[in-house]
Amino acid sequence: MKITEKINMDYDALVEHGPITIVAFGDSVTHGALSSGEFNYETVYWNLLKRKILNVRNYVPVNVINAGIGGITAKRSLGRLDSQVITYHPDLVIVCFGLNDVNGSLEDYLSSLETIFTKCIDSGAEVVFMTPNMLNTYVADDTDEALKHYAKVTAEMQNGGKMDKYMSGAVDIAFKCGVKVCDCYSAWKKMSQKTDTTMLLINRINHPNAKMHELFADMLFDTIFADNSLRARNVDSAMYEEK
Repeated sequence: MKITEKINMDYDALVEHGPITIVAFGDSVTHGALSSGEFNYETVYWNLLKRKILNVRNYVPVNVINAGIGGITAKRSLGRLDSQVITYHPDLVIVCFGLNDVNGSLEDYLSSLETIFTKCIDSGAEVVFMTPNMLNTYVADDTDEALKHYAKVTAEMQNGGKMDKYMSGAVDIAFKCGVKVCDCYSAWKKMSQKTDTTMLLINRINHPNAKMHELFADMLFDTIFADNSLRARNVDSAMYEEK
């Protein structure tokens, strides 16, 4: 049963199928990382998405499993796909990699994504690929001194088009696999025409601030429920029913 069907379940269907399970599979942004050593699981995009869904209909529980790990890549995540994602029999897997993968080979990134998409789909889950935010475009004065060298590297990858190439390839792989794409990267690129997007990165390199996590959640919600299948309803009864 698709998530767009499960969210509208009545009592009998809930007994039969159980709550919605979403796994967010990604890197530090999914993990909940902000500045160095700081994590916030309240403002992270997947928690905001859960709230958005429950604000429309709160009768069907929505459980989100955070399978994000800071500093990891899609390739290094292949070994944890079964134990940290598929084992939970998710209704939906949100996949978001790229910020660390751009340090490696494009071939490794794309082939790893294809494996992730395919295995998740084969397990019966729906999959959404969420492209990440942009990297910094310059080394900001208030960047942590210990990170300024890496900030120079990431700015070169962003300005030189390497990040664009990785995102374009990833979107193509997603479409090839029949995976929905929530293209947040394109939204950031559009913003960058009028906004200093480096200032939207709380660590001035790759971690978006809380406001930008709201953008992710909004775009994910619109992508998942693009067919307007989420119907606003009053709270269903939780009183005992004899069957």
